[in-house]
Amino acid sequence: MNALFDTIASDYDAWYDESVGRAILAAELDSLRRLVGCCRGRWLEVGVGTGRFAVGLGIGEGIDPAASMLRIAARRGVRTYRGTAESLPFPDDCFDGVLLALTLCFIDDPAAALLECHRVMSHDGVLLVGIVPADSPWGRLYARKKAEGHRIYTSATFRTVQETVDLVEAAGFHLRSVASTLLWAPDEPVESPPRVGDGADPRAGFVALSFAVRATAAG
Repeated sequence: MNALFDTIASDYDAWYDESVGRAILAAELDSLRRLVGCCRGRWLEVGVGTGRFAVGLGIGEGIDPAASMLRIAARRGVRTYRGTAESLPFPDDCFDGVLLALTLCFIDDPAAALLECHRVMSHDGVLLVGIVPADSPWGRLYARKKAEGHRIYTSATFRTVQETVDLVEAAGFHLRSVASTLLWAPDEPVESPPRVGDGADPRAGFVALSFAVRATAAG
């Protein structure tokens, strides 16, 4: 998977400059901001990719296994590190917050990655997660693409909101708040402006979840 993202970094990033990509990114960023406002203190994006989410949220640091993605993120001013979510190269309790935006579905061992996020976060830190719910119209579309052998989605594991909450809470977090966006079907025109609502809307193609750290991680 790392090799794939290295080969498609430029095309992947260019999609966000298209009209649909800009609208979708803006909606996803709005839903994440709804939960945390601006990301104060020292934040890390795990799976930073080309840095679109980090820059949009004011996150200064990001880690990713794909070197080509990191080069683009670095040009945007993100301090980048090459590595995996399952083995973060940082000391304990060093971040005020961690972002996983459209990343959890691509991580080989998400339970280990979440324990690492817990380890590097301060006791009052915030974990911000953005997902495509498996049971949403968008999630079902991507599942079909996966079944058809799509080069990106073949390696993805999509989860429902509840499955995601259970996975994250098992790593020592508890859910604080939820927001939803992309409330139109994939075959419908993009909303202008896209709506963002509180809670987990079953129509939503993107759900943002904010978690607080519990005192002791599981496992």
